[in-house]
This record gives sequence, structure tokens and C-alpha cells, in this order.
Amino acid sequence: MLSIQDLTKVYRGGKKAVDSINMEINSGEFIAFIGTSGSGKTTALRMINRMIEATSGTITLDGKDLRKMNPVTLRRNIGYVIQQIGLMPHMTIRENIVLVPKLLKWSKEEKEKKAKELIKLVDLPESYLDLYPSQLSGGQQQRIGVVRALAADQDIILMDEPFGALDPITRDTLQDLVKTLQQKLGKTIIFVTHDMDEAIKLADRICIMSKGEIVQFDSPNNILKNPANDFVRDFIGQNRLIQDRPNLRIVDDAMIKPISITSEKTIDEAVTIMRDRRVDTLFITNQKNKLVGYIDVEDLNEGYRKGSDLIDIMHRDIYTVKTGTMLQDSVRTILKRNVRLIPVVDENYQIKGLITRANLVDIVYDSIWGQPDDSLENSELK
Repeated sequence: MLSIQDLTKVYRGGKKAVDSINMEINSGEFIAFIGTSGSGKTTALRMINRMIEATSGTITLDGKDLRKMNPVTLRRNIGYVIQQIGLMPHMTIRENIVLVPKLLKWSKEEKEKKAKELIKLVDLPESYLDLYPSQLSGGQQQRIGVVRALAADQDIILMDEPFGALDPITRDTLQDLVKTLQQKLGKTIIFVTHDMDEAIKLADRICIMSKGEIVQFDSPNNILKNPANDFVRDFIGQNRLIQDRPNLRIVDDAMIKPISITSEKTIDEAVTIMRDRRVDTLFITNQKNKLVGYIDVEDLNEGYRKGSDLIDIMHRDIYTVKTGTMLQDSVRTILKRNVRLIPVVDENYQIKGLITRANLVDIVYDSIWGQPDDSLENSELK
């Protein structure tokens, strides 16, 4: 557990950047610091790894006082990701990933094993380990920056607006990556952002700051339902759709049954299912119901012409969300990515449901305007 007690930073001239904040962060939590410019969120983050020295207060990790540790040793044991990525241009991707393990005197075998393990986590080929940052796209560089923070197996990772300069789709993809890695590896992540949507999507708890003080520290749901004051209410905004529908908080509450087919079936069988069920898209699963791809009507026509098997024509690159995902995240994804369908999968990647643009539109309309007033409709018809 990370415990912060009466943490204060006073700059020369008497300006309090952070004013006696207190919080307990549990192991494996994802915490987002958010606030207006000058609220103290970045200062609070950087005091944890002592890039900024606190004026007073204590920071302890599992009872150990971080303010008494050697600051260099401390920083090597806490991951850190910044917006500028910070990859060394003269080093290969391999050398960048294992930079901290090298400083910690890991063996060559340990460093190589870790580099290969992490490059796989971000779905990049091992051959990229020998490339230089300039040979990768901005999004790929950012992925390397994320996994580099994981390389030394630090329990705590600090992230200071790491995706602020990216385009919306790349940013959305990297948010999903960070959340997946955090849940899979059980890391504690403390994340500074200025984007409330990002905080809601990623965090287990959100710390909203203003003028160096914590205004509200709670789960996204509780903040949306019960903002502490007018500042929080104005900050989160009135346009966060679906927040007034407590029975429709997660994708599980809104998903419909997907139409799927196993990968060994023939194109003829796929056509029959599409025709009988009146759908234009089928999701492909293996024998264990694990999602492996999808096909649409155009794919089937193409397959007929080429005499292909179903598994040869399906699309394998498919965006999914996990069961338990906040419903408003799917709304934002559909708008950002302009997709019609989002499969819902569990932790084993088994398909459990489907979110569609059409059923989200219905939910959003109900959220904004409510159900029609039958009495009003009837009076108008008379």
C-alpha cells in the first residue's frame, strides 16, 4: 500500500502547489489525478518518485519511508512514463526496453528474456527489437515507452499525461493496452491526465484536484452520481451520457446476443446462417468459443469467387471490450472509431455479447429525452 500523509509542496515566494493532501492507494489500483492547469496534480505525482522534493509530509510504501530512500535508487524502482516518451534515439528498441534492468545489473540472459516478453505484450514482432525509435511510428514508440516502464518489474508506475499528444484512435488503443497490462500484471498505476473521459475509462478511483487540494477522491461511478460540489459538477460536465441510468452502467447491461459460427464451418453454412438470422456480419469462434475474427457479406462474396475457406477470408483484427467495461466507454469508442459493432469478451476472450451502434443510439436517446409520455401522445392523436 502507498500511503500519502499531509504531503505539501511550497515553492519560493510562498506559493503552495500541493496543500497537505492525504490518500491511501492499494496495491494493484489504477489511480487518476485530474484537475485544471495549476491544480497540483503533476507536482503530487512527481513527489512520489522525488523528481520534486516535498516540503513536508510523508510518503510510505508498505511502511517504508520513500523520502528517506536514495532518490536515484527510488526512481529505478518506480516506473515512469511521460508524454514525450523519452526513448533514447541512439539506442535500439531492445536497449531502450532494458535500460533500467541494465542499471540494476541484470544478466544478459535476463535482459534478453524480458525484452522478448515485453515486445510480445504490445503485439510487435521480435525483429523490432533491433530497430531504432526513428524507424517506428509514433504510436509504436509510445507502446515501447509503456512497456519500458514495466521492464524492471516495478510495482508502481507513474504516468504523466502519456497520451496527450496522440491522435484519438492511437490514444484510444494505448489506453486499452495500459488498462489490459495493468490488470494482467497487477501493477499499481498513478496516472495524471487533463481528460475526464480518459480518467473515467481507466481509473479505479479518480482524484480531482483544485488549487493544490483534493476536492474529491472516489470511484468514477460515485463521482458521476454524487459530485462533491459545484466545482466537480462543472468539471465532469453535464454531457457525460448515460450517467443517469444506474441500471445501464456496464456493457453487460446493454449487450445483445451475437450471431457466431465456428471456424471449421463452410462458406455455404455461413451464408445460410446470415440469411436465416437476417444479419450482415458473423463472428468467428474456435471450438472453445474464443473469438478469432469476423466476416461480412462482402467477404462471403469474395470467398465464393476465390473458392476460399471461411478461416482464410475472415478479418482477424477486431476491436473488443471486456465484460464489465463502462458503457460510456463503448459510446466514445463507436464515435471515435466509427465502428458499428463491438464484441464483448471475457478474460478468456470468449465472446459473451455484442454492443451495436443501433442499440447504443436507443440508450442515448432514452438518457437524454427519457421514455415517451404515452398520455401526451394519445392526447395529440385525438
